[in-house]
Amino acid sequence: MKEFKDKNYWALILGGSSGLGLATAKKLANHGMNICIVYRSPRIKEEIIKKEFEKIKKEGVQFQSFNTDAFKAEKRAEIIEALKTVLVNSGRIKIVVHSVAKGNLKPMVSDRNPELKHDDFTLTIQAMGISLYDWAKAIFEAKLFSEDARIVSFTSEGNSKAWQNYAAVSAAKVTLEAITRNIALEFAPYGIKANCIQAGVTDTASLRMIPGSDKIIEYTLNRNPNKRLTTPEDVANVVYLLSKYEASWITGAIIPVDGGEHLS
Repeated sequence: MKEFKDKNYWALILGGSSGLGLATAKKLANHGMNICIVYRSPRIKEEIIKKEFEKIKKEGVQFQSFNTDAFKAEKRAEIIEALKTVLVNSGRIKIVVHSVAKGNLKPMVSDRNPELKHDDFTLTIQAMGISLYDWAKAIFEAKLFSEDARIVSFTSEGNSKAWQNYAAVSAAKVTLEAITRNIALEFAPYGIKANCIQAGVTDTASLRMIPGSDKIIEYTLNRNPNKRLTTPEDVANVVYLLSKYEASWITGAIIPVDGGEHLS
């Protein structure tokens, strides 16, 4: 059932060229949501990404994409202005999905590798945490949100557990969650709901960047009650659920989507 068909709803997905963001774009498009993806990719990967985007277009929805730096204020402003034109016929953004991964995975102490510095924290927290607020505020000020709009972002169990080389990203995830709670509180009068999905360990390019990811995968397969990793599609399914009318009373929550991984 394409419940969003003909409603002129849009999903703005920040970081939608792979992993959780791309799976979410496909899921929402399958249910009739128009899709706008902001991503950053080198030219060498463009052909593969464009093939994935073509699959989304085949769902019969409107589609826009911007290969640009989502963290630069001037680029964000350009995209907002472009969307004002695209959404001119009463279209509105129903959901913003924050799926960006940009940060430093460095050790605090090392004799062999570069160590984590103050600027590494600043860059990571800005990109993976504060940028959620920057985008939400810009869309709100441009009056592009629909009634009963949703904001969804992705956190991880590293929000409360110490993982090797994960300090900067962990700090960013905690920041992301704090901002989400306050968006839920302060934007509630305008019908905007905000939630974080705490995804289980998912075999994505982002995971593979973490030193020792093979050991993380092995440990997770033993630990998870369902004896498998989380998939991007598992997470996309819950983003879809959170976009529905029936989820309008869920806000300010950190929602585990991990097959019970967090239980042990």
